[in-house]
Amino acid sequence: MSRSYIFSDEAGCFTFENNGRASRYFLVCTVQVPSCSIGDGLLSLRRDMIWRGLPVKEEFHATEDRQEVRDEVYAYLAAQKDIRVDVTLLDKPKAQPQTRGSRERFYKTAWFYHFKHVGPQILDGHTETHITAAAIGTKKGQAVFTSAVNDVMQQVVTRQQWKTFFPRSVAEPCLQIADYFAWAVQRKWERQDKRAYDVVCHHITTEYDLWKLGTKRHY
Repeated sequence: MSRSYIFSDEAGCFTFENNGRASRYFLVCTVQVPSCSIGDGLLSLRRDMIWRGLPVKEEFHATEDRQEVRDEVYAYLAAQKDIRVDVTLLDKPKAQPQTRGSRERFYKTAWFYHFKHVGPQILDGHTETHITAAAIGTKKGQAVFTSAVNDVMQQVVTRQQWKTFFPRSVAEPCLQIADYFAWAVQRKWERQDKRAYDVVCHHITTEYDLWKLGTKRHY
């Protein structure tokens, strides 16, 4: 029996407007690890930061953390082994109206193409897959996103046994790792800021621009 652990987070918003505030890209990021010990190490780093007086919050969150905190987290991630990161990006202005008709539809589209693209690679050689994805929105709204992911897994995974779980990232340090990778990739694509990306890019196996060949923009 071989179990793979996959942790997922998203970056970008569900606003489809060119208003200077909405993100251009929405991305799905998965982090695959052979065990969850990397999360234990992150908690140890957090305790050490607290001892040294760094401005650490109750969880690591790349968008909100101070730069001195981010620098240490990215240095920790860079030094780890056996991490595989895959990212699928959706250039939102290229999304057809029916694809972005609802947040749930767009989210499911992103997840489907992500797993269709990388699923055979990251699931190969494993008999069991444990997928933990960051919770989105309210409890009622989360049920829709949970159903979307489970539906995608039923379509894509044919041989392995799998389970999904959708906690808040504060409850799972490995989700905070996925958040950090997603933020690094998002900064690269949205702002051409590669400072964090360059530190950890050796862990990124695929970076797939789903609609790269599309030319029509809908807004």
